[in-house]
Amino acid sequence: MKPFLFLVLLGITALLQPAAAQVDTSLDFLRNHTDYRTFHQQLNNYEQRRAFALLDAREAAVAKWTAEDAKARKDAFRERFIRLLGGFPEKTPLNAKVLGVIEADDYRIEKIVFESQPKFYVTANLYVPKKGSGPYPAILFPLGHENGAKAHDAWQQVLVTFARKGYVCLTWDPLGQGERIQLFDSDLGNSKVTPATSEHTVLGMQTLLAGDPLARYTIWDGIRALDYLASRPEVDASRIGATGNSGGGTHTAYISSLDDRIKVAAPSCFITSWRHILKTIGPQDAEQCVPGFLAEGLDHPDFLHAFSPKPYRMLSAIRDFFSITGARETYAEMQTAYGLVGASDKIGMTEADDGHGYTHPRRVASYRWFDKWLKGVDEETPDTPVTPRREDELFATKSGQVLTEFGGATVTTLNQARVKSFRRGNATPAKIRELIGYDYQPGAAPKLKPFGVLDRDAYQVEKFTYSSEEGIEIPAVLYVPKGGSGKRPAVVYASGSGKSSVAKDAESLVAKGLIVLSIDLRGLGESRNPQVDGDGNWAKYFGDYNSAMTAMLAGHTLTGGRARDISRGIDVLVARPDVDTQNIYGAGKGNAGVALLHAAALDSRIRRVTLDGTLESYQAVVDGRIHQKIAELVIPGVLRHYDLPDLAKMLGSRTLTLVDPADPMGNPASTEKVSKLYGKVKVARRNVDDTAATIYGFTR
Repeated sequence: MKPFLFLVLLGITALLQPAAAQVDTSLDFLRNHTDYRTFHQQLNNYEQRRAFALLDAREAAVAKWTAEDAKARKDAFRERFIRLLGGFPEKTPLNAKVLGVIEADDYRIEKIVFESQPKFYVTANLYVPKKGSGPYPAILFPLGHENGAKAHDAWQQVLVTFARKGYVCLTWDPLGQGERIQLFDSDLGNSKVTPATSEHTVLGMQTLLAGDPLARYTIWDGIRALDYLASRPEVDASRIGATGNSGGGTHTAYISSLDDRIKVAAPSCFITSWRHILKTIGPQDAEQCVPGFLAEGLDHPDFLHAFSPKPYRMLSAIRDFFSITGARETYAEMQTAYGLVGASDKIGMTEADDGHGYTHPRRVASYRWFDKWLKGVDEETPDTPVTPRREDELFATKSGQVLTEFGGATVTTLNQARVKSFRRGNATPAKIRELIGYDYQPGAAPKLKPFGVLDRDAYQVEKFTYSSEEGIEIPAVLYVPKGGSGKRPAVVYASGSGKSSVAKDAESLVAKGLIVLSIDLRGLGESRNPQVDGDGNWAKYFGDYNSAMTAMLAGHTLTGGRARDISRGIDVLVARPDVDTQNIYGAGKGNAGVALLHAAALDSRIRRVTLDGTLESYQAVVDGRIHQKIAELVIPGVLRHYDLPDLAKMLGSRTLTLVDPADPMGNPASTEKVSKLYGKVKVARRNVDDTAATIYGFTR
């Protein structure tokens, strides 16, 4: 889970941080104003309001459900969820192999490798009872994110106990864990990015660009694990249950909602509600976040609706970071729903007064629940302590890693192949608007809220905010040259590091006689929450992940919102009598450049564009192994339709200049490569003495 994330990465520079940038703190003017002391929270508040409005609409609809509505929810949920996941691969041969066996007195453990997709190897352990006679009931046991993967002591406690009770149990290494590290570094002997939740999210940003949440891969592993479990002659395929904790609880909920072969389910420490996730811990790692989920009217209870009326028990912790209040609200909704279909006895909830984990109270409750519904007995099972085996004892591979043992595919290579299959480059403006959630339409100039004027020798600086839309105020400074007459060309300038960091650039442009509107896009500069960049290495990799992912869950993107902020800035300039509206230019520095390029493609009033230190392409993110601070730029499914060079082509005869384009790690991208991508676009390198006036190509 993200609250426990700690990332390790060596020798990598921070993304798009300008060297020795001149910072003019007088341009950050909101911090001392009473009305704006919580201004840095505006983006988070805005995204939450949009998400909560969708959840409110869902709750209002559910409150009116009949029994027929409750029954119909299963098919409706599955159609929406699978579509949001990007669909599933075709089922191919598992090519399963037993590579070793551990014999115990009353059970055995088989060490297994199978292919969930061709050459995409999954390592697993199968626990088989020795007492009694089969076919036995079975338990599918997806793992959580704890260290040790299959060997974690709590998981062994559950699996051995079930095996001794006469259940066949299958557990497997999730992506990025155990023997399946995807970004394995032989020097580190571990992932390039740790822990597993961080690796998930690095991979997840890549797969989202293809339109696939990482859950598409993790769920498919689980469905194929179920295929293998059901194929075993020791298993009664009509009596299969599923349980797991944390990430395992997540996948118990996912797989059970999609596959009718699961007859009984009991996820531990996952089920809550999206409202309370957003109020507390925020969106978690990539496998737990499916963009569009809230926009489609879905929430945690829908995993249970899709399973109804089969037996389902929520295993919850009162002191979990997954909100117990959300869990109780979901349970209340499901009590009503199960009652509507006459199955009130098949929904249950266990609350333990402890924290996150598959602890004793939840284990005992799960044994009893599965016995009741898979064996027809109702009895208490002693949770006799199990001596855990070492992790290497349970390895299916000799080396401890499938990539070093077998090679084969990774999420990165599978995603690359998927992206390669798409035909893109013909996106229409309407499609781009839809993908990014850009809802701007030309209108009246926004009302300004003035915050004073700075008088300089050759120019003055007007400080104000303007409204981009309800709930989003944009801090801005307007540099206006003194002297002269007539209309002047103007530049709207947005920097990923905020307006105060580009004061020197702005001054060089105004010295050439241009009017410069330097703005802090939503979530940047003065409107950036300092907690975002103080969140250790998580921020180093993903930036404002909470706001970016909340936006995607609700069906829009930060890029779309920031492009709107730029267009509203153009409205500010157009309304001024001293601006030559036929010569309005745009400059975007760092990550703000991606929003500017989108705005320019959709807003023809921007006549020239310069991107400075901006990501070279989305394809580069897919082609690389790791990246930094891409989450705020992600547009789900963008590479099904277009890439940044395609937006450049949409500018037509308008001039685009690329200054120091960046690779996905924020390092200088290959000029030769970028020139090939963008064709006739000018690609320049900034020298030490270069200013914006000398390199951006904006003239009066």
